[in-house]
Amino acid sequence: MLKAEASQTLRAFLIELAVYAVLVVGYLFAIQHFFLDRLLQLEEKHLTLYALVAIGLIIGQAVVLELITTGLLRLLRGRSE
Repeated sequence: MLKAEASQTLRAFLIELAVYAVLVVGYLFAIQHFFLDRLLQLEEKHLTLYALVAIGLIIGQAVVLELITTGLLRLLRGRSE
């Protein structure tokens, strides 16, 4: 019983890790594609504002990734149970 629970927990962790990896790489490329020039200009002219925008992007990324992975794991658990 305990081994099955540990196996299920490990499986969920590995799925979440894989999803995070794909989404983080996608997010990186999206930010570079759409916002790189603006962010570089902001860094050169308004360093404090650039820092605030960067922190906002980091927090936004964390929230969105958590929502997506939570939804996907609920979907997967619903199908397997």
